[in-house]
Amino acid sequence: MAVLAHLKMPAKLENLGRFIESVSGCAKARGFEQEEISKIELAAEEALVNIFRYAYPERTGDVEMTCKVEEGRFILEITDAGIPFDLTTMPEPNVTASIQERETGGLGIFFIKKMINEVRYRRENDQNILTLIIQEH
Repeated sequence: MAVLAHLKMPAKLENLGRFIESVSGCAKARGFEQEEISKIELAAEEALVNIFRYAYPERTGDVEMTCKVEEGRFILEITDAGIPFDLTTMPEPNVTASIQERETGGLGIFFIKKMINEVRYRRENDQNILTLIIQEH
């Protein structure tokens, strides 16, 4: 396994740009086309913003992101020590319902699951570890 980049910063919206720049740089270095890079950036942004907004309701904390490559797969691992949250268990929103009938929220998670080949979650040592796996071509 080759680690391409690793960032750890406070889980604050003002740090989003640095995280996305890192993801983008890693994806470009691996030869992804711009359309794929945009999907990877959007999925990372959705995951990170959810962490920034909800992981630490009573305190501040950090978020850590690692870009790595393993067996032809581009992997983003996002870790936080916030409240447990497994986005893989969230039901898909009813996207065929009218705006008035839809539940609030859930679209970001829906987009992550649609744009990324595989999404994994585990809770380890009091940390949320979200793994986004993109098959390389």
